[in-house]
Amino acid sequence: MPEQQDPHLPRRTFEDLVAEGASVPTEGWDFSWFEGRATEARPSWGYAVSMAERLGRADAVLDVQTGGGEVLDFALARAPRRPPLTVATEGWPPNVAKATALLRPRGIAVVAAPEDDPLPFADGAFDLVVSRHPVRPHWPEIARVLRTGGTYFAQHVGPGSVFELVEHFLGPQPDEVRGARRPDRERADAEAAGLDVVDLRAERLRMEFHDIGAVVHFLRKVVWMVPGFTVEEYEPQLRALHERIRAEGPFVAHSTRHLFEARKP
Repeated sequence: MPEQQDPHLPRRTFEDLVAEGASVPTEGWDFSWFEGRATEARPSWGYAVSMAERLGRADAVLDVQTGGGEVLDFALARAPRRPPLTVATEGWPPNVAKATALLRPRGIAVVAAPEDDPLPFADGAFDLVVSRHPVRPHWPEIARVLRTGGTYFAQHVGPGSVFELVEHFLGPQPDEVRGARRPDRERADAEAAGLDVVDLRAERLRMEFHDIGAVVHFLRKVVWMVPGFTVEEYEPQLRALHERIRAEGPFVAHSTRHLFEARKP
């Protein structure tokens, strides 16, 4: 449904909505600001709850690319038992600060580590490595820091995710871009690194953007969707999408997600 407003109030202008979306802080993975303005269906497997169950059975845990630490914090609060050791990594400085503030009270260290660098831990240091929406899984490093019998449990962004929105701004994308993050390719890469894939499930999920402010905030927050996005650079596309939402209702896109579980033999 289109955004609901009091009929006695003036409609919010394109400029007002864009200015609001451009002003909201983007650090962390808290998406509560979007409530009432954008929606996304959630995968059926319930990643954070499933992660909590696995935390309860682990002794040494690494959360790779933790963002603002929100998912790890949620899962730890619901784990039947706290792992004796839990560490997180994050590469973006604003998120490092946010995750540290959130997780330090739980006794969890957040290590600043660029996403493409080797993980700064010893071989076989962890029996569980988790990650939600890593930019890209560093399979040889994941395999290296896992103990024999250890598990990698993650939710990945899949191929062509939210490409209805991406292609509105960038135009049609080539097959090699649309096909990136394919689950079968990630399975092959994980197996090449010496891991056994024991579960791999994929889903395509409906998203709705109810106003252009939500689109602006989303593209500022999920920076790899439209690299280098700024309001000034993409104002014509933003105006066109604003008018489309006004005329037709929410802009519909689809995210893709896959659940990945692998073990080190």
